[in-house]
Amino acid sequence: MKKYALLNRFLDLLYPPRCILCHRFLQQGERELCPECRGNLPILPKEERSQTLLGISSCCSLFDYEGEVRQSVLRYKFGGRSFYGRIYGDMLAEWVDRDEYDCDIITWVPLSRKRKRSRGYDQAKLIADAFARRTGIPCRGLLKKIKNTAPQSGTDSREARRMNIADAYMPLCPEEISGRRILLMDDIVTTGATLSECAKVLTRAGAKDVRALTLARTRQKSKTINDAELSADGSINDHI
Repeated sequence: MKKYALLNRFLDLLYPPRCILCHRFLQQGERELCPECRGNLPILPKEERSQTLLGISSCCSLFDYEGEVRQSVLRYKFGGRSFYGRIYGDMLAEWVDRDEYDCDIITWVPLSRKRKRSRGYDQAKLIADAFARRTGIPCRGLLKKIKNTAPQSGTDSREARRMNIADAYMPLCPEEISGRRILLMDDIVTTGATLSECAKVLTRAGAKDVRALTLARTRQKSKTINDAELSADGSINDHI
């Protein structure tokens, strides 16, 4: 254990840790969030978290996708901060009540093989795995993406998103789906087209009920951001 403590201290000297929200450097002994962000998390009131989507009984989101939350998620998805997934999952487990995600099994919206190879990790899976560890609910990969669709953030309308994602998924492990209440997890929900398409596949495979849980929700359309638009330190370039 002492060896790992020394290693972590050495790595902190080389790569000083930053708050995952405001991205300020953390002081010695601080982890993940600075005291200011930890004490002022922009968590949505419970009565504002849920929305109803096609094929989904309830979709709960912890944050609005704006400001520092948005920049944090962009670093996670396009800046290689894969470790954010564990922190996001822990946040969801800590702040979302059981009645908002009551289920038999957890799954996630998967990336295509090509997108996962390019990114290096499946961001929704990492969040779902961390959330499952904290809640004790089993987590399984129940869906496979079989079409490498264009990013949903590049489409303008709800109908365009629905058409873009149509027939992009297939069910896996039907014995895990049939008769089960499933919680479907993703990082962000915008129009809900992707979540609804996944829910349709799960329902056709015999799911009793599908709920959704996301870290954040988009209220207004945001610009598409890719890794070329991130600064070297992971912040968003000023011209965006």
